[in-house]
Amino acid sequence: MTSKRLLIAIPSLLIVLLLQSYLWVPTYEQQAVGNPQRLRTYIDASIADAKILNPILHADTASGSIVGLIFEGLLDLDENLRLRGRLATDWVISETAYLLVNPAKQLPDGTPVTGPVLYHRLTEALASGQFPALQALVTSIRLLPPERRQEVVRVPKTDEQGRAVQLEVQVTIHVPERLAFSLRQVDQDFFTRLTPIIGERYLSDFPYDHYLEVADPTLRELVRPRFRELLPVAEHNPEILFHLRRGVRFHDGHLFDAGDVKFTYEAIMDAKNLSPRTADFEPVKTLEILDPYTVKVVYKRLYSPAISAWTIGILPEHLLNAQALQREMAARGLSAAAQAAFGVRDSQFNRHPIGTGPFRFVAWQSDEFIHLRRHDEYWEGPPQYEQVYVRIIPDLLTQEVEFRTGAIDSYTPQPHQVVRYRNDTAYQSFSAPTFAYTYIGYNMRNPLFADPRVRRALGMALNVDEIITYILYGEGTRITGPYPANTDWYNADVAPLPYDPVEAQRLLAEVGWRPNAAGWLEKDGKIFEFTLITNSGNPIRKNIMTIAQNAWKRIGVKCHTQYFEWAVFLQDFINTGSFDATVLGWTTSPLDPDLYQLFHSSQSGPQQLNFVGYTNPEVDDLLLRIRQEYDHTRQRELAHQLHRLIAEDQPYTFLYTPTATRALDKKIVIVEPQPDGGERYVKIFPTKSGSITYYFNKWRKLAFTPEF
Repeated sequence: MTSKRLLIAIPSLLIVLLLQSYLWVPTYEQQAVGNPQRLRTYIDASIADAKILNPILHADTASGSIVGLIFEGLLDLDENLRLRGRLATDWVISETAYLLVNPAKQLPDGTPVTGPVLYHRLTEALASGQFPALQALVTSIRLLPPERRQEVVRVPKTDEQGRAVQLEVQVTIHVPERLAFSLRQVDQDFFTRLTPIIGERYLSDFPYDHYLEVADPTLRELVRPRFRELLPVAEHNPEILFHLRRGVRFHDGHLFDAGDVKFTYEAIMDAKNLSPRTADFEPVKTLEILDPYTVKVVYKRLYSPAISAWTIGILPEHLLNAQALQREMAARGLSAAAQAAFGVRDSQFNRHPIGTGPFRFVAWQSDEFIHLRRHDEYWEGPPQYEQVYVRIIPDLLTQEVEFRTGAIDSYTPQPHQVVRYRNDTAYQSFSAPTFAYTYIGYNMRNPLFADPRVRRALGMALNVDEIITYILYGEGTRITGPYPANTDWYNADVAPLPYDPVEAQRLLAEVGWRPNAAGWLEKDGKIFEFTLITNSGNPIRKNIMTIAQNAWKRIGVKCHTQYFEWAVFLQDFINTGSFDATVLGWTTSPLDPDLYQLFHSSQSGPQQLNFVGYTNPEVDDLLLRIRQEYDHTRQRELAHQLHRLIAEDQPYTFLYTPTATRALDKKIVIVEPQPDGGERYVKIFPTKSGSITYYFNKWRKLAFTPEF
C-alpha cells in the first residue's frame, strides 16, 4: 500500500515542482526578476582566455578586448574613423628640417656655398615673395654652428669560421654648419621646393669622408653604407606636441601626467620587455617633457603612421618604474640572476593591471572569466554598466546556448546562422564589413605567374560572387584592392574583375598557353601546373581552394591543393617563399594607408610580408610617399592611385571582405541622461567602421524591451 501511495505521490510532487518552476523561475524575458543587479552587469564571451593584460605587451585579440576597457591612449578613433583626443586634449604636428652646409658646392649662379651665404640667399628668396608655397610653410630659419658627436653603430661581418656576426663600431661625426627650418606642417617635398634656390645637385655627392671618423680604420668600408644615415644632408624631423588632459586618475587614485607617457615609450623600447610594439615607436628620435602636461615627440624621419601609435594604452610609471620593480623583486625573493633579467613583462602587474580606462580590474580566473568593475572616477563620467564579465567559452555551440538563455549578452553568429538572428525579433543584430579581406596570392618568383595577364586570367576564371553566396551564405562583400572597403583609402572606382572564363583563356593564349590533346594548357612542352596551399583548421579557405581548383581545371589549368598545420604552413612555406600560390587573408588598420611591408619590393625576402615577391617601381614610389605624407586628403589621393595600380597588376586575386554580425539582447540600449534628471533610450547603432561598441560606456540593460 505504501509503495502504491509513493508511486502516486512522486509524479504529483514532480508536477508541482515543474509548475512552480514555470511560475517562479524567470524566463529569458524576465531574467532580472530577483536579481536587479543583472541589469547593471554586462556578460560577454570569448573563445580563448587572455594572455597578458598589458597594452605594450599583448599580441592576441582576447587580451586586446580587455586591455581596451582598462587602459586608454593619448588618442583613439572617433565614430568617423578620425583621430580624437583622449588622454591628450589636442595635438599639433609640425616639422623641423635640417640642411647641411656643403662648401664643396656652388649655388646656381656660381657662388661658393658657405653657411652665411646659404642662410642669406634662402631668407632673401623667402622675403622676395617669389616662392609663396615656401613662404607659407617656413616660420623661421636658423644657422647652427658645427658640432661633434659620437655614435656606436652595429655592422655585419663574417668571422673566420664563416659565421655572420654583428660588430659594434665607434664613429665620430663632425657635423658641419646646418640650416634649421621651422615648418608649420610636415612637407615631404620641402627640399625639392628649395631646388630653384640651392641647385639641382646640392643634395648629391656629399664629401662624407671629410666628416666621419671610424675608430678602427680597418672597418671603415663596413661602416660606409651607413654614412648617409649617420649624417643626412637633408633631414626631416616631424614633431608632435601633445597637450595632456588634467585631472585624470589611475584606478589607484594616482594622477596621470607626462611622466607616464615618457615611461610608456621607454618601456616599449626597452629590449628586456620584448614589446611587439617596438617597430611603431622606433622612428622616435626624442621624447621631451616640457611640463607635467605637455610632451614633445620628435621623429628621426618622415613616417606618418607614427601618430596612430599613440592610441596605445598608457602605463602607470609609479607602479612599474625601476624602484617599483625592485620592490616587487625583493618581495618575491628572486635570485640575482632572475633580477638581472626582470622587466615589465615579468611583473605581476600583467595579471592585476591598473589603467585610466572606464573599467577597473577585479579578478581573473584562468580559463573561466575576467571580472571588471566600473571606474567611478573616470574622467568622462562613469559607464552605465557597473560590472563587466568576460567568460571563456571555447565552444561556439555552448556560446549560442548561453546567449539564448540570457547567460551572456552578445553572440557572434556563424555565417549560416546570420539570417536566423537577423529575422528573430527577440534580438537585435548588426552586420558590417570587417577590416579584413581574403585573397589568393601568386608567387611571382615562379615564372608561371610572372606575367600580369596570367594572374588576371586566373582571377577572371573564378566566380567570386558564387563563393560569397554559397560559402559565406552571402556574408561578405567583394573587393578589388588592398584596403578595407569601409575606409577612405579604398578606391570605389576600380571595377572588379569580371567572371569571364572565355576571356581568361584568350589572355592565356596571348601569353602562349594553348590546350594539348588532353585539354591541359601547355607551353614549350610544359603543362600549366602548380599547387595551391592554405592552413588547416579553416574550412572556408579549404572550400575556396576546391572551387578554384575546379574553376581553373575548366580553362585547362592543372591545380593541386594542399593544406598544412598553421605553424608548418608559415614556417616552411610562406616565410620562406617556398610555394606556388596560397589562399590567405590580411587584417589592415583603418588608421592609415601604409602598406609598405606588404607590397614594397624591399620587403620580399625571407620572413618578410611581401612573400609573393611583388615588384613594381611605381608602386614602390607610391608606398614611400604614402608613409611620408601627413595630409589626409593627399594620403587619400595617393592611396587611390596605389589601389588602382595593384588592381591592374593582380599580385593577389582579391576575393572578399567578410561581414561580421553581432547579436545582442534587445533590452540593451544607449542611455542618454536628460537635463531634468530623466533618461532617454536610444537604439544601439553601428559607427562608420561597423563597430557597435563605440558608445559602450552608455550601454545598459533595461527590465523591459523598449519600442523604437
